[in-house]
Amino acid sequence: MTEALKTAVIGLGSMGYGIARSCLRAGHETHGFDVVPAQMERLQSEGGAKADLFDVAAGLDTAIVVVLNAAQTETVLFGGDGLVPAMRKGAVVLGCATVPPDFARDMEARCNAFGIHYLDAPISGGSVKAAKGQLSIMASGTPDAFNAARPVLDAIAETVFELGDTAGAGSAMKAVNQLLAGVHIAAMAEALTFGMTQGVAPDKFVEVISKCAGTSWMLENRAPHIVAGDYTPHSQVNIWPKDLGIVLDIAKSANFSAPITAAAMQQYLAAAGMGLGREDDSAVAKVYARNARLTLPGET
Repeated sequence: MTEALKTAVIGLGSMGYGIARSCLRAGHETHGFDVVPAQMERLQSEGGAKADLFDVAAGLDTAIVVVLNAAQTETVLFGGDGLVPAMRKGAVVLGCATVPPDFARDMEARCNAFGIHYLDAPISGGSVKAAKGQLSIMASGTPDAFNAARPVLDAIAETVFELGDTAGAGSAMKAVNQLLAGVHIAAMAEALTFGMTQGVAPDKFVEVISKCAGTSWMLENRAPHIVAGDYTPHSQVNIWPKDLGIVLDIAKSANFSAPITAAAMQQYLAAAGMGLGREDDSAVAKVYARNARLTLPGET
């Protein structure tokens, strides 16, 4: 039987909320925290524990940090009311945000100074797999960090890639994944709207291309949102300037040219400039549609 842990999930967005629910389903005492009180109340109505984060910090076995970026991660862990100094020695932090590898290594060193394990644990799979406990996790950290985190890893992930015994390797692999994912969404949007200029309806595009060599997971997952005219955010446009910005910063430091990534980045920046930042990232198709004077499904 899996050991029941006392865990906190900090960040109850589309991914964090699914992670918290998966921890609950596995029998862990789960405290969820977010800047949006309604998300915390929702989790508590489904069995989440009620308490202030700093009242429970000393008793936590694990803290799963699923916030937007490196700055928010650092604030949660080491800000004015930072979590790490309040945690017991031997507890483990899982850093799940997409961050630069150097940042992950810094977090590991600073956590270790307090006797806290740090697992560099960026996630992939989207909100649906998060809710099902079927994420893929690109993880790196010491064997002790993996051992301390194992019960919650088993609860939230279908696949855990163990990529090394120090932080940084997990975040490096996540950068590779985000390069591909961001480019694939933009490429899908370009292909779908290009097809429209040739009389190919979006629903027919999905039906045919999803069964052909040009498909991708992102095409199959995001193109139906465009067909439905539903841009409810599962992953926001605003995610991509951040994540592809990390990729391009890493590439610059490595003297590596990444022109396709840079081109995709411009389309997300254009979408954000159109006021689409909080829409589903498939809304990048609206950039192409506007430029080509096309009308997407659901638009008038």
